[in-house]
Amino acid sequence: MPGVEELEVVVAHSERATLRVGDVFLKVDTDETRTDVEVEAMALAPVPTPEVLWHHPPVLALAALEGAALGHLGDPSPASPAAWAAAGAAVRALHEAPLPPWAGRDAEVLAAELDRECDWLIANAVLPTDVVLRNRRLAETALRPWTPVFVHGDLQVDHVFVDGDEVTGILDWSEAARGDALHDLATLTLGHPEHLDDVLAGYGTDVDRDLVRAWWSLRCLGNMRWLVEHGYGPPEHYPEVAVLLSQP
Repeated sequence: MPGVEELEVVVAHSERATLRVGDVFLKVDTDETRTDVEVEAMALAPVPTPEVLWHHPPVLALAALEGAALGHLGDPSPASPAAWAAAGAAVRALHEAPLPPWAGRDAEVLAAELDRECDWLIANAVLPTDVVLRNRRLAETALRPWTPVFVHGDLQVDHVFVDGDEVTGILDWSEAARGDALHDLATLTLGHPEHLDDVLAGYGTDVDRDLVRAWWSLRCLGNMRWLVEHGYGPPEHYPEVAVLLSQP
């Protein structure tokens, strides 16, 4: 790419890496299935997504999005309440779209994962036992029957880009599947409870806020081992731990 003077490593670990080269993002994934899902999901999603420049497994090249991320887990969001509401409206449009042809993880699979992760957290003294057990009880309430919708599956606040009050694109679709709508809403608002009302105003339908909070616990408990094993520093510094400690 002529004129490119710098290569930025956005994410890099043993499974995946994302590099920014000028206005192009290069995603490399050891699991080609995830990249295939990402390309197909972006083609099906009725919301703005990055332009696919080319796809030669295991590398996917995407054009950069305009604007900036809605926020970052652990930091105050610079975006306006209207931008958060616009994100909620985009999520609603996705959830109302036809289901993708592939299935996602069901409640039984998630319950087994929750058991394993909580046992590991306690066995390795990563968190106080009472914090794990309290959040485990809360997380279990999210694992009720749900009507599947088209979910993004990893709708972190960093993955939603806005320009002013407009959503310009949503990134990282490799976890897209059929799933629980509240999982997406919880992932988007994780660590940003002050914007839950804004997101739900844009989403435009009644949502059980207690179940959103239950998904916060489920996601945080499920992410802890990965963060520890991939060298993200002392657990007490994780934003996820702050969320778990704040849960009633």
